Formats: sequence, structure tokens, C-alpha cells
Amino acid sequence: MLARVIRIAPSLLASDLSYLAGAAEQVSNNADWLHIDVMDGHFVPNLTIGPPVVASLRARTSLYFDCHLMVSNPGELLEAFRSAGADGCSVHVEVGDTSALLAQMRGLGLKVGLALNPDTPLDAALPYLGQLDVLLVMTVFPGLGGQEFIRGPLDKVKLARKFAEDHGLALDIEVDGGINAATGRESVLAGANVLVAGTAIFGTPSPAASVRDIRKEALAALVPGPAYDG
Repeated sequence: MLARVIRIAPSLLASDLSYLAGAAEQVSNNADWLHIDVMDGHFVPNLTIGPPVVASLRARTSLYFDCHLMVSNPGELLEAFRSAGADGCSVHVEVGDTSALLAQMRGLGLKVGLALNPDTPLDAALPYLGQLDVLLVMTVFPGLGGQEFIRGPLDKVKLARKFAEDHGLALDIEVDGGINAATGRESVLAGANVLVAGTAIFGTPSPAASVRDIRKEALAALVPGPAYDG
């Protein structure tokens, strides 16, 4: 069994959008990744940041930039995000053209991620798992922050982790949506190792302390004990 490295990825969408650099600085000494939600107003109803903002942030922090592209035409944006300083991008399997998009990311030197909406079965991603660095399982429907955690997708996390272990894949399994210390622990028990948290970090008096709390519970879940069984 491959060892799982826990990574905490604060989501900037939940921060003070007038001072993104300050938000990044608040968590820079405690977080592993910085999760950047990119929305185009088409694939999801919300509209957020693009490559120029990512480039501005890149000059202010060395954190790993985990860009989640909730857009209808990610292939048109991947090169721009790489040039802006993205380290990895995740595209949605629901937009189609998955093989070409994964190959494009790999060719650009990006870490390759594939995202699944809560109601999309794992079968949609199974043919691609061997090509991925990150499988992003949404535990809310994408588009808005602050939603309540949906537990059903944890079954996909469990199956994906088993597949990865059975096939010797060093796959990061990321969960995004409604994550806090308690739901993060549940997610790790199911097999996740990357936890995206927004409100549970930036909606608190001390984002840095909240990152530490989420990590503490996640690490505790790795201690041998009862596994997630749905």
C-alpha cells in the first residue's frame, strides 16, 4: 500500500477577494496547496478569477497553485494558466474531450487533474485514472462556496482509492466542498488525501489555526482503525 500524504488546500474563493495576496499570506506557513476556483459563468453560474489574477498572486507566494477549472472550454485556457504560474489544473470530465485535455496538460508540464461532479459516477473517470496526478471529487455542486457537504461522493473516493492501490497508482484524491475538520476526517477515512476547505478556513478568526485543526483531524484518520463503510 502506498503511503498517503495529507495535503490541505485552502480555497481562495472563501477569502476576502479584495485582498487575495493577504489571504494567501495568512495560510502560507501551514497550507500545502492554494486552491484557486476558476468559473466562467457558463459551466457554472458564477464568474471568478482568470490568469492575470493568478499571475499577480504568483509573485506573492510560493505555494503550489491548484487551479480548478469549472469552465466549458478549458483547452483554451490551460496554456494561459500555466504561463500565469499554475502548478496543476483540474478539468471536469463532464465537459468532454477528456483524453485531449489530459494530454494537453501533461504537454504543458502541469500536474494533471480530473474533476467529477457529485452526481457523476466514478465510471466516467476510471479509463483515465492511470493518466492522472489528481482525481478531484466534488462533495458539493460546483459554482458557489459555503454549501453543505454531500456524503454520497465518499463512496467514489473509497472506490477510487482501492483502484489506485490495486494498480499501484500514486494518485492524489482530492475532495472539495463543505470540508471542515469533521468532514475532512470522514473524507480521509474514505481514501482522500487532499482536502480543499474554504469557509472552514477563511471564515474563521485564525485561518492558519483552522488549517492546523483540519490537518490534525486528517492525520488522526490515518491511524489504523475502522474504515469508512458508507
